[in-house]
Amino acid sequence: MHLTPRESERLLLAAAADLARRRLARGAPLGATEAVALVCDEICEMAWDGVPLADVIARARSVVPAASLLAGVAALVPVVEVEALFPWGSVLVHVDAPFAAADYPERPGATRTPPAAISLAAGLPRRTLVLRNTGPRDVWISSHFPLDQVNPAVAVEGGLPAGCRLDLPAGEALLVRAGESRSVPVVVVAGSPAGPR
Repeated sequence: MHLTPRESERLLLAAAADLARRRLARGAPLGATEAVALVCDEICEMAWDGVPLADVIARARSVVPAASLLAGVAALVPVVEVEALFPWGSVLVHVDAPFAAADYPERPGATRTPPAAISLAAGLPRRTLVLRNTGPRDVWISSHFPLDQVNPAVAVEGGLPAGCRLDLPAGEALLVRAGESRSVPVVVVAGSPAGPR
């Protein structure tokens, strides 16, 4: 059986997650390796099933209760990241505070500030394009995928300016159903004053 490196990593992750599930089933606490593996495995499976990214992140925090961990594990793992395959493509899923009800210590000197509005691709020109799916299957287009390389079944009415991508936050995607036309905002990233991105 020939496996790509990515497939080998996915199977190793699944094996470690299975070990974590067996330990939890018999009431044994989890160490950092198997706890992280279990959270990552669940993230990958939710992604495979097409669960929206925001829901994946929220649900990932409930996979392993803090009470099921060995002492100190939650403090060792303040963040979990895994590249997960969604129906529309791969996304790096970032989950901070992955273990429910854990008491995460503040880093020395860290300050918390309220979130501010972030302007995405500030200063780059925007346009509105009409995408038409001429094919028999639905097509997903992820946020930063170059539109000139998208599935050939997706036609751009009126032509496609060079260097465009969807005007969506990183990790999000647009579904264009078979036979559907959608008016979408795009960012022109090539040839803009800010240069290529």
